[in-house]
Amino acid sequence: MTRTTPPRPVHVEELFPKLRAYRGMTTRLHPRPGRPDASVSSVGGPLLWPADEPWPVCIEPHKRSRGHRIGDIRRGRQVLADAWARDRPSDEEQVLLKELGRRHRDPDVADTDPIPLVGLVQLYRRDVPGLSPGPDGCDLLQVLWCPFEAHGPTRYGLSLHVRWRRSDRVAVALDAPPQPTLVGFEGSVAEPCVLHPEQVVTYPYAGSLPARLGAKIDAWEERQELKAEKNGLHDELVTYHHDLSIPPGCRVGGFPSWHTTDPHPMTCEECAAPMVLLLTIDSSEWDGGSGSWMPTEERDVAEHLREPRPTQLTIGRDGLLNIFACPTEPGHPHRWSIQ
Repeated sequence: MTRTTPPRPVHVEELFPKLRAYRGMTTRLHPRPGRPDASVSSVGGPLLWPADEPWPVCIEPHKRSRGHRIGDIRRGRQVLADAWARDRPSDEEQVLLKELGRRHRDPDVADTDPIPLVGLVQLYRRDVPGLSPGPDGCDLLQVLWCPFEAHGPTRYGLSLHVRWRRSDRVAVALDAPPQPTLVGFEGSVAEPCVLHPEQVVTYPYAGSLPARLGAKIDAWEERQELKAEKNGLHDELVTYHHDLSIPPGCRVGGFPSWHTTDPHPMTCEECAAPMVLLLTIDSSEWDGGSGSWMPTEERDVAEHLREPRPTQLTIGRDGLLNIFACPTEPGHPHRWSIQ
């Protein structure tokens, strides 16, 4: 089934004509639970990986002997989905869910043992309009990460692995990639999702616009909020940030959101070129503030059956991960930020 973004509540370029110069395009991926295989683009699906190529691992020292079992995570999600499709979890199911959500300890895992990374996303250029070209004719983008948030100076950072490859050069694919014995948190394991790419118009984060234009948008939003508060219509409040600029959810290209930090330049560490947004991986496809982006096809679905978090991923504190690429040389190292 396709997914269609509803028209925006107001025509933002009529409100702010100077925004026309900043109009961009982004591709909403619209991941939804399914059974993708390695031959298609997916979130959380199997990766097309050469059988003779080592699977990437995390070797950074950190605690890794306590966590959740991947099998328990997937079974718990299925039990919960079945229960809500029927009505709600029974007493017996609640007991089972509590057991499946329990953390375990593996005394044989040392803090320096290599951990197989977990696949997040793979995107074929043929499937995804707007996906930036890869280096040397590569047509397949793959993203993996360590399933523990325990990296870097803060010991709360992510360890990400971005790989481009040419799909036509994978002669023999790996059947069963290695899996970590335990993962640090349930949201590190993506539910297998098929994609429904859709290109939509997007505009930069307000704080990234020229100061005068950004100030006009801020003033308009303040007037909207005062009007909504006066008339008791907060549910109908329309803002640039939530409804008119950057769509929520997993997407390719467009503009990054900087909603938890001030905007800051992302420059290539090799050549100092300003980097462009390659991919956003989001914890949710919409929420209470961004409900206007909910696809048209899902508005008639019963509320308890809607799933705004189809991938089941948790990025930071329910945020998003922006991955940036060098536009002058795709082979240069990627950078990323969490919002």
